[in-house]
Amino acid sequence: MKPIGFWFAHLHQALESSMEKVFADEGLTRRHWQVLNTIDIEDLSPFGDVRAVVTDLRTRGWIDEGGLTEAGREAHLRLKTKVGEFRSRATEGISDEEYRTTIGVLERMAANLARE
Repeated sequence: MKPIGFWFAHLHQALESSMEKVFADEGLTRRHWQVLNTIDIEDLSPFGDVRAVVTDLRTRGWIDEGGLTEAGREAHLRLKTKVGEFRSRATEGISDEEYRTTIGVLERMAANLARE
């Protein structure tokens, strides 16, 4: 049996490459989605340095100083549908209980390591 680190890294790569396909027709990355989805712009730090992504979203006219523009809200809604479909494919055959258990285990592992 391979260790959880293997599966975590494998799943992370699978999410990244699969999400690239979800956003390919928009010319976006998963990072674009994460920023667009949390655009309250108060705290983008969980995603690291996102200046280039924010610049790109401004260039597209999706965000401005006030947050999401009308075009940004439309794009977000369109992408939210695609992400929902992606999540459904990724979790097919996994019960809500199994999903919650998995998330709980990963959260506890992260908390254990954060204490070090």
